[in-house]
Amino acid sequence: MELNVFGEPLKMCSQKPLTGFYRDGNCSTGSDDNGRHTVCAIMTDEFLQFSKMMGNDLTTPLPHYQFPGLKAGDRWCLCALRWVEAWKAGNAPQVLPEATHEKTLDLVTLEELIKYFWKDPSKEQLLKEE
Repeated sequence: MELNVFGEPLKMCSQKPLTGFYRDGNCSTGSDDNGRHTVCAIMTDEFLQFSKMMGNDLTTPLPHYQFPGLKAGDRWCLCALRWVEAWKAGNAPQVLPEATHEKTLDLVTLEELIKYFWKDPSKEQLLKEE
């Protein structure tokens, strides 16, 4: 069983678009995943532009790779090194920790990653109303 950054069972990142190195919706990894697609991130326009500028265009569809092209708001299993690169440049997208593989912690500490945990705005609004 693969685990998330909390040491709990890894949860689904996205099925629409279908993500993951194995295109199963999970940020699972294995010895054949050289890019270590372990970070479940919520795409932003800023990150997508940064990634394109760095030579990885995530917005253009590539059907022969089952890649739909991404837009802001999509959830996607990013290569951990790309996320770290974006983090160091101040362009890191938020992450869904329950769906982010524990192997990510080989490259970034949990303390740093926590700063980028996605917060559901609808839940935060409900708390304010109570």
